[in-house]
Amino acid sequence: MFERYSVEIPSSDEDWMKLAYNAALDAFDAGEVPVGAVIIRESQLLAVTRNGTIENGSVLGHCELAALHRAAAIIGDWRLNDCTLYATKEPCPMCSGACVMSRIGRVVFAVGDAKMGCLGGCGCDFSKHSGFNHFFPCTSGVLEAPCRELLQKFFQMRRSEENPPGHRKNPKLNSYGV
Repeated sequence: MFERYSVEIPSSDEDWMKLAYNAALDAFDAGEVPVGAVIIRESQLLAVTRNGTIENGSVLGHCELAALHRAAAIIGDWRLNDCTLYATKEPCPMCSGACVMSRIGRVVFAVGDAKMGCLGGCGCDFSKHSGFNHFFPCTSGVLEAPCRELLQKFFQMRRSEENPPGHRKNPKLNSYGV
């Protein structure tokens, strides 16, 4: 249904986001909300993760949290000042807060989320919040069209008879236009 990207040697925001998109496809195939995340440090890949809330039975199964955790374990420090997080959807309040707490250097995301995105989407921007002690630059819209299409297809299927594995029909609308 959706094709994976082939990336030989990632060197741009779009290349790194393609890896996150491929992880989102893995989440889609597993019946999870199709969001993927990648963390790099000085052009070196540290983590590639996908959503796993259903599989793990925990709200903490968001791919951004898993990526932050793996990257910190690899570099041996919870401070990720010189790292960049790529996510196929704008991080939620929990994941945006984790970006602040991890001192992430930069966040790049594909699709904004007007209801739950806390890097500007829902009117709250944790990356610039004056009450916090850490700020970071954000770039949005990188590889937005295919990431949005994947999310839309997932939620269309979720509401139809073509339910992805592990999901029940849910008629409630979301912020991706479906």
